[in-house]
Amino acid sequence: MIKWILGTILVLLILSVTLIIALQASTSWKTAETIRTPDERFANLSDYPFEPNYVEIEGYRIHYVDEGPRDGQTILLMHGQPSWSYLYRHMIPPLAEAGYRVIAPDLVGFGKSDKPLKQSDHSYQMHVDVMTAFAREIGLENVTLFAQDWGGLIGLRMVAEDQDRYARIMLSNTGLPAASGIRGWIGYPMVRFMVWREGKPDTVADENGKFRFSRWIAYARHSENFTLESLFQGATSRALSDAELAGYAAPFPDESYRAATRIFPMMVPSQLRQNQKVMDEVFAKWDKPFLTAFGDSDPVTAGGDKIWQDTVPGASGQPHTIIKDGNHFIQEDKPEELVQHLLAFIEAN
Repeated sequence: MIKWILGTILVLLILSVTLIIALQASTSWKTAETIRTPDERFANLSDYPFEPNYVEIEGYRIHYVDEGPRDGQTILLMHGQPSWSYLYRHMIPPLAEAGYRVIAPDLVGFGKSDKPLKQSDHSYQMHVDVMTAFAREIGLENVTLFAQDWGGLIGLRMVAEDQDRYARIMLSNTGLPAASGIRGWIGYPMVRFMVWREGKPDTVADENGKFRFSRWIAYARHSENFTLESLFQGATSRALSDAELAGYAAPFPDESYRAATRIFPMMVPSQLRQNQKVMDEVFAKWDKPFLTAFGDSDPVTAGGDKIWQDTVPGASGQPHTIIKDGNHFIQEDKPEELVQHLLAFIEAN
């Protein structure tokens, strides 16, 4: 009887471990079939006069803004989900006028870049690999990285891949979800299970008005009410104009263009172990200048700045700040303050 019980436990343990391994996100990928947003969708956008630039990376056409003197020090502005380089339209001109070369790419699936048709075409690893290759392809050196939202999740991994390419880092409303040990292994499978339990909700909040990250993932993936206009207005402190909201919606004429906007929330916890390795081996030893400037009104990343201040040696002694009335898309709420902090940070370091 005891042998039978022990044998059953062993079988269940083996099955559990096999399932956990099977449910990990794949780190391999291949270039997928894509669609391109028609150019006329971007005609006469509010405050976005920048000439388009394109480069082919791993079979994907990547769009990027490239403003300011080509021999100036480089500032790389990384956006997140579901925004694009339009998010930086109020920061690019003053940074360029200050003498810096300003690069603002559109991630695969966003803005003017190619858009894979299926949610399954996207993976955290694919986006890290493509954007790392992008920085290498256009020859960026001595870079100051400014990152927000998924711009941090991807941008910080880009730094880890090419540490010598980056001179300093400034983060706002972002992080690098990480976990080690058993938490690192079961975190993503557990999230997937919780998302499955959520079903296909039509609202972000549940019947009690509560927000759960698993519900947000399920809502983003399935809801017909998932509109970019309401999402952006709900995540900014100031009222956006109809023209500005149309600018954010411009890359996505219909549902066939929106695979990336749908799947990105599900990808957040998909590389916990890989990110923990980066935190331990790169950022726990990073002694180059590192600054945080988070908003005081962002419910998503509140308190996340302390992690970086406590972890990164290069963050010691820097003038970290909390920006008043800065919601999640802080580039919309406080672009002037971000520019001031970024320029002062570069000039002081």
